[in-house]
Amino acid sequence: MTAFLIALQFLTRLPVRLAGMPAAEQLGRSLLWYPVVGALLGGALLLLDRLLDGAPPLLHAGLLLAFWVFASGALHLDGLADTADAWVGGLGDRERTLAIMKDPRSGPIAVVVLVIVLLLKFAALAALVEGGQWSALLLAPVLGRTALLALFLSTPYVRPGGLGQALADHLPRQQGWGVLGVAAVGCLLFGWSGLLALLAAAAVCGLVRQRLMARLGGTTGDTAGALLELVECGVLVVLALG
Repeated sequence: MTAFLIALQFLTRLPVRLAGMPAAEQLGRSLLWYPVVGALLGGALLLLDRLLDGAPPLLHAGLLLAFWVFASGALHLDGLADTADAWVGGLGDRERTLAIMKDPRSGPIAVVVLVIVLLLKFAALAALVEGGQWSALLLAPVLGRTALLALFLSTPYVRPGGLGQALADHLPRQQGWGVLGVAAVGCLLFGWSGLLALLAAAAVCGLVRQRLMARLGGTTGDTAGALLELVECGVLVVLALG
């Protein structure tokens, strides 16, 4: 239960309080609960979607997106912004890229990328709401957080020390692959939409991981957050087009 509470505290704005500082093993196990936290967020989005039934589609989509950002504390959007700045400003150099990621300031590239991703999410949500494709509201947050588990299972963590290193070092790998399998099967229960979403998430994960390995030789907390946002965006766009 502690591992689940850690995941809930880290990935949402829910006022979760832990009894004390968690052990490193519990931090690693918390990754196994990331898809569950995604399902809880998706359930909240589905409930809000029902409450907004009958609202104008654009307003409906805007309120869904605003709640989505608020519920996650914009944590992963911050990672996306830092990654975007570092990727462009790093000029292909590993150490320069890592150094820029640690700078809390956001440059124009970060702003542009955030606007584009949020605009794509909003447009996709508007199309999905109009088409009554409610399953996307569950599939996107689940696959976004499942992508983080997949990333830590398959990719070295390149910043020594800190929370990310504890997650990577103490993640139960065999159980982690099992959770990935369960999440994939769960998506397929949604039929064609689930398959499309799964393929979109896998494609984004594969592309992002390839670029991370080529530039950094692994991942950081910021790039993990960027991956989540890009997977969610990719899933929403593909389902809206499909």
